[in-house]
Amino acid sequence: MTDKAKPPKKPHHVYTLVVEVGRKTGDGLPDGSTGAGLMCYASGVDEAEAVRETVAILKQADMAPLDVTGYGTRSDREEQGHEIDEDEADLMQKALAENAVIVAQVTPYFDKDKS
Repeated sequence: MTDKAKPPKKPHHVYTLVVEVGRKTGDGLPDGSTGAGLMCYASGVDEAEAVRETVAILKQADMAPLDVTGYGTRSDREEQGHEIDEDEADLMQKALAENAVIVAQVTPYFDKDKS
């Protein structure tokens, strides 16, 4: 028997994603909202994997992902001039350590035309 060496694992990075979600029964969003924007930190070997994992997790949580905007890794964001505070950095580190998707903020949307 020969043991084949496993190829080294590719390093994971944490990506900042904003996911727009619509309404779905059981989604937990406030009554009267039309959807929400979710700021997420997701671990992945690349941004595409982070997006796929995030969408899959949100679907499992009875949410209806409609669109995802990626803002890159922490270093990408810092190069763009984004300020990252300690709390945000801690959440990014947690996502990396746990190979997880963390929803850091939920902003419900409401239709302005309805009175």
